[in-house]
Amino acid sequence: MDLSVNYMGMQLKNPIIVGASNLVTDLNILKQLEASGASAIVYKSLFEEQIHLESLEQHGVEEDYATRHAEMSSSMYPAMEHAGPEEFLIKLKRAKEAVNIPLIASLNAVYEETWVEYAQKIQEVGVDGLEVNFYSVPKEFHIDGRSILTEQLDILKKVKDSITIPLAVKLSPFYTNILYTINEMDKVGVDGFVIFNRLFQPDIDIDEEEHFFPYNLSSQNDNRLAVRFAGLLFDEVKADVCTNSGIYTGEDVISMLLAGSDAVQVVSTLYKNGVDQISTMLKELESWMGTKGYKNIGDFRGKLSKKTLRDPFAYKRAQYVDILMKSEKIFKRYPLT
Repeated sequence: MDLSVNYMGMQLKNPIIVGASNLVTDLNILKQLEASGASAIVYKSLFEEQIHLESLEQHGVEEDYATRHAEMSSSMYPAMEHAGPEEFLIKLKRAKEAVNIPLIASLNAVYEETWVEYAQKIQEVGVDGLEVNFYSVPKEFHIDGRSILTEQLDILKKVKDSITIPLAVKLSPFYTNILYTINEMDKVGVDGFVIFNRLFQPDIDIDEEEHFFPYNLSSQNDNRLAVRFAGLLFDEVKADVCTNSGIYTGEDVISMLLAGSDAVQVVSTLYKNGVDQISTMLKELESWMGTKGYKNIGDFRGKLSKKTLRDPFAYKRAQYVDILMKSEKIFKRYPLT
């Protein structure tokens, strides 16, 4: 079986990419992921907000200790500056040197100039591609959606013009029209889209009456949104499409490919099922292809996309009508006892 795919201009040995997470910061686990069959790895994101917070914390500690003793003056102990992204870049370089498969960096900056600056620094490390994370959490009433998109497009153009390595955009689904957003970003000339970014959401502890932030692992049902938009995007944009969230098994990978995805990213299934889950998923993919008589991914990718289906309502809201009209089918699938 030929499981190879092309993603962001890179020829990958199969469609399963490890998404950005804390898992990949451990070099031993990084090598295990490669051995299990991962075709590429996205390194944990560089978050500019984290750098700012660490810098403020360092400044606070320095200020606290500076006045405790008279001899601890600034002339004896000059102020230290936070290292910025340097620690991240060192770790990224070590990760790149540890594996033989493509390593893609991930970036989440704040300011227009730092998006460009950090993208250039990341490229200098020698990674194979860059994935930028775009999302905007609504927190102001006076900012409209168009201005947010305009700002993101402007940043994307500047980042694209400043580097030569392949560039992908990881997006959240929370846009007024995500298809319009992707189409506008596609015009910039990006090499890939990752759908969708999984945002951390706060929860409330009703006993302590306070907020807390639970681990945000996906469930298998979370992949349906990605299936829908992979099916809608197939053969409609120039950039490649990589689906994300709720991809746990080989069957999930097959669903994404049938819808039209070029590749998939997995994280939660590795936390829940272990690193070897990748090899299990690849075996399931190969077994299914053998049963169906497919020799390579291209034989069936996009077979169930909107572009190729005769059913015009498969990816539209009108499917609810179809479900209601054929509601008896649910009893065949889930018989009452």
